[in-house]
Amino acid sequence: MASINPPVCDFGWQAPDFNLPNIDGSMVSLDTSMGKNGLLVMFICNHCPYVKAILPRLINDVRELKALGINTVAIMSNDPTDYQEDSFESMQRIASEMNFPFPYLLDETQAVAKAYDAVCTPDFFGLNNNGELQYRGRFDESRKDTAPNSTRDLFHAMKLVAETGTGPKEQISSIGCSIKWSEV
Repeated sequence: MASINPPVCDFGWQAPDFNLPNIDGSMVSLDTSMGKNGLLVMFICNHCPYVKAILPRLINDVRELKALGINTVAIMSNDPTDYQEDSFESMQRIASEMNFPFPYLLDETQAVAKAYDAVCTPDFFGLNNNGELQYRGRFDESRKDTAPNSTRDLFHAMKLVAETGTGPKEQISSIGCSIKWSEV
């Protein structure tokens, strides 16, 4: 399993709309997800060790960001053919077990991941309330293992977006497992 780094932020890039099924059966779009101060769109999956390593801390940070007017959606775009852990049923189970405070959306056709040019899990897209990209960086300095006393890069970047509408000029790219693209 090779590690991949996505590119860093293309400031002002306009996020494409989406309309994807949530694990509860509802449909969720960019517009219905936007918070008063922005939106964090994150591409994650269930099997990735990078996602597993940060998930409890990510959930806590997302809850804090909600209080700052930043909403969050998670999108799972992997083809589950070779990774049953990424199936829709597994998405529902993980979200329930971990008490996800955000919609967990299935991008079955992978069209949204392609539109966002997502490359790995986790891949974070921090948008201001105009849908403009302001952060595309790492969660923190940890990789597959939690780094003690690590800086909360994603949280601080999105807090800045909530307060000013713009993200930090200095960003360090995320790292994660490649998105598992369908061969069809």
